[in-house]
Amino acid sequence: MSEVRCTYCGTVGLEQGFVEDTGEGSRGYARWIAGPLERGLFGGAKRLGRPRRQIDAYRCPNCGHLELFATQPV
Repeated sequence: MSEVRCTYCGTVGLEQGFVEDTGEGSRGYARWIAGPLERGLFGGAKRLGRPRRQIDAYRCPNCGHLELFATQPV
């Protein structure tokens, strides 16, 4: 992603990282889940049977803007 340009300020060379999830029962990283958010009986997100993808994050070293990409299936 070093050749990618920041969509906010135009700087080239984004720093790779990830979005951490430290909630109860988490796997340590955030996931993208297909479809609109639907809440279950107890208020949690319904996600059973929906495709999930890892979220990769890239940070602009100039302005700090984050670019997020839903990449490989998890």
